[in-house]
Amino acid sequence: MTQLSGTERAFCLDLSARAKLRVTGADRFRFLNGQITNDLRKASETVAVEACVLNAKGKLNAQVFIGALGETFLIDAEPELRETLRARLERYVIADDVEIEDVTDEFLLFHVFTEEPSALESGRILSARRFAATGWDVWSDPARYDAVRNELASAYLFIDSAAADVIRIEQGLPRWGRELTEEIIPIEANLEQRTIDYEKGCYIGQEVISRIKMSGQTNKRLRGLISLNNTPLQPGMKLVAPSASGKEAGWITSATRSQRLGKEIALGYVKRGFNDPATNLEALSLEPVGAIPVEVVLLPFA
Repeated sequence: MTQLSGTERAFCLDLSARAKLRVTGADRFRFLNGQITNDLRKASETVAVEACVLNAKGKLNAQVFIGALGETFLIDAEPELRETLRARLERYVIADDVEIEDVTDEFLLFHVFTEEPSALESGRILSARRFAATGWDVWSDPARYDAVRNELASAYLFIDSAAADVIRIEQGLPRWGRELTEEIIPIEANLEQRTIDYEKGCYIGQEVISRIKMSGQTNKRLRGLISLNNTPLQPGMKLVAPSASGKEAGWITSATRSQRLGKEIALGYVKRGFNDPATNLEALSLEPVGAIPVEVVLLPFA
């Protein structure tokens, strides 16, 4: 696995396996804007907007990126959402002039993380904030895979999914299947600034999101966790208050060794009352390690 140091800012990631949907039809804008948390007017042929698709209770059905291509919108999401996302969207197509096609195999998708991309002839390039800062999506024809990859590799360091996951955790970004599930509300996962537009029109789940904004309260929040004795942390570990009370405080969703920070770190959901910065908790591990002392920190990790 390749890990990047803090000075290595330019890298490339192959995202071609992500699920891709194409939305067409005269009502495509109105329909799709009513399904997502962000304002679809932000999406264009040069900018991909990040958004969430929710159920009526405000819980996640998907986290997506959306860009425009001529008279269509292209949506991409994690590979495991390929079938369920299309079904979820089609459920709300009633009398709309809208067609939703699975085009996963019709496009390559690479992401270049750099401030300014080198001149590329590989295909369509859209700005997209998949990490902490804006990067660049490259869409192209699968028949040109070798040519596109070679062109990108001549200018950028290709990293694998494991290395990308370390960067994601260091930056405190949630991922579908880890921090993001159908039991999570976007605000709990710190997705408010990235994916929610409070000025746009109505969408599925909006009432719940607006109510949470007004109250300013959530039952839990995604937080960073640092192992205080340098013992590795693992997804699924329960978090409890120190042994004097032993109250359940949350759980770990992702964990890694950060070479950049020189620490064992993790992401996890911490319940209200326990999620203030500098709070000390214990992560419960199997014997013989026992309880691992951890400190709660705000995200991203410093």
